[in-house]
Amino acid sequence: MGPSEGSSGIDPPAYALSRWAFLRLLGLIYLIAFASLWSQLAGLVGSNGILPATQLLQAAHQQLGPERYWVLPTLCWLNASDAFLHGLCAAGSLLAVLLLLDLAPAPALCGLWGAYLSLATVCREFLEFQWDNLLLETGFLAIFLAPLRVRPRLVGDAPPSPIALWLLRWLLFRLVFSSGVVKLTSGDPVWRNLTALTYHYETQPLPTWIGWYAHQLPAGAHQVSCALMFAVELAIPFLIFAPGRWRYAGAGILVMFQLLIAATGNYCFFNLLAIALCVLLVDDAVWPRRWRQRLAQGAAPRGRMWRWPAWVLVPLAAVILLVSAVQLGGAFHARVPWPGPVLTPVRWLAPFRTINGYGLFAAMTTARREILVEGSLDGVEWQAYEFTDKPGDPARRPHFVAPHQPRLDWQMWFAVLGSVQQNPWFIQFCERLLAGSPEVLALLAANPFPDQPPRYLRATVYAYRFTDLAAKRAEGTWWQRSRQGLYCPVLTLTSTR
Repeated sequence: MGPSEGSSGIDPPAYALSRWAFLRLLGLIYLIAFASLWSQLAGLVGSNGILPATQLLQAAHQQLGPERYWVLPTLCWLNASDAFLHGLCAAGSLLAVLLLLDLAPAPALCGLWGAYLSLATVCREFLEFQWDNLLLETGFLAIFLAPLRVRPRLVGDAPPSPIALWLLRWLLFRLVFSSGVVKLTSGDPVWRNLTALTYHYETQPLPTWIGWYAHQLPAGAHQVSCALMFAVELAIPFLIFAPGRWRYAGAGILVMFQLLIAATGNYCFFNLLAIALCVLLVDDAVWPRRWRQRLAQGAAPRGRMWRWPAWVLVPLAAVILLVSAVQLGGAFHARVPWPGPVLTPVRWLAPFRTINGYGLFAAMTTARREILVEGSLDGVEWQAYEFTDKPGDPARRPHFVAPHQPRLDWQMWFAVLGSVQQNPWFIQFCERLLAGSPEVLALLAANPFPDQPPRYLRATVYAYRFTDLAAKRAEGTWWQRSRQGLYCPVLTLTSTR
């Protein structure tokens, strides 16, 4: 790889600084992901949690036989105890720090991918979000972008692989472009008539207070915003492969787009991860001149420059291109008669969640409903459990929680979109509350039954809507709500079992 575009003969590799910045950001994101999950792990999949990892692995052992190791790729087959689960989070956090410190980046990335895949597999519903898949795919590809040294340096080492760089750009293209495509191909009329954003800020899983103000904009502003969103998602991705300044412009627009999304809604580390991918769209010529001048000083190479060989990268790129083409065709709902040998790697690789299809909010939710979980000691007086971040008390202001993701709060948003029969984990959650599980109670903001668990539990559905400016000034409330009915019958500890 030669000097970067417009670099005026700068000696370091064209993407040395960009690679360095990308890998540091990725290390930070991994650290956030592991730390966020670690604080919730016991209540989600611990032995006294909602979906114990041991139950999943025992069932797979009985039903799948040797195939279980491929269907459920996880290091937890060695040990699924609470200590081992916490050890995976600790190991992931430590490896993320090593990546931040630029120590053995390639081995650290291998360990990070394996640890996060292991936890994602046993956490099931709680780690099935698109950004979890995006982190696994980005982290896997970053292995082939990272320097193959224990103590790499910006100058004197092998430049970033053009193939690995292209694969990461292809990932960013698919992420953004597929999000636009699925909205149009879903047939949802509110996307096609550009009215989707009149609902989005109110009905998204965890809005922010800025989202409340965005919701107050006039309908015309929402339609213009929706049209601009389609322009960003359907047109701007093609600038990813454009030369020079066009690519820089595309990177800037995509970063601004992610910042606007992050301002109005809490989407875990998704926005930060998308921004990290945008860093790879700019070469070293974009970075401050003093940084480049410092790099140019003492830039003598140091012996053999190790890098991934073509016989590894070319087959890898071919498989990724093949599988992602099938997935992209699915976003278009195209009935392509793919031959069997093409679909086989798609099926084989699916459990590893490392080549994924993307596309957020294909169908817009136009009404917000929330499940309020209430307990009672006598079946007459009921007290509600307050969640940490999802809407509950109408007077509580929507707040910022990202890049942390309250996994239970997010799953409650999905639960109300279906029935309780479609969400068996919810009954197990209620059972843990009736049993007074400290680990599960720690996932909530407060326990209304500190002395003894309730005898009865019920889940009630409420319709929630943002208040307007006048109501907020008069009453100090951010939400208005109305009761709709029960989500499931009144439960006791005996009935849940």
